[in-house]
Amino acid sequence: MRKAVVLIAAAVALLVAACNTVEGVGRDVSAAGRAVTNTASDAKR
Repeated sequence: MRKAVVLIAAAVALLVAACNTVEGVGRDVSAAGRAVTNTASDAKR
């Protein structure tokens, strides 16, 4: 029983960490997209 509780707690911790990581990557990709868009707009002018 104790092993099961430890394994479940570890799985929950990994899931929470993964969500934060994916969210951070999403923000980085969005920022990169905005930078490319801004650069393209500046090049048009």
